[in-house]
Amino acid sequence: MGIHYDYKSTKSAKLMEKQAKREKKLAEKKAKRLAKEGPKKDDNKDKALDASKPITLDFLTNPNKEGKKKFKKKKNFSKKK
Repeated sequence: MGIHYDYKSTKSAKLMEKQAKREKKLAEKKAKRLAKEGPKKDDNKDKALDASKPITLDFLTNPNKEGKKKFKKKKNFSKKK
């Protein structure tokens, strides 16, 4: 019967040990992944929005395309007299 009384008294300590073990394992995985990939480059500086330009629907739907969309002139196939 002593095991039942012991369970509740050591439950929090066991949970803390499990959490510490889990965090240690995650830190090791992260360090290994960073060592394998190398340092990350920040490209966010180039993609900063210009405050002087208005945000258009075209920019929101297709932000990678620069400038305005250029339309080709339609060819007129009708016969002129």
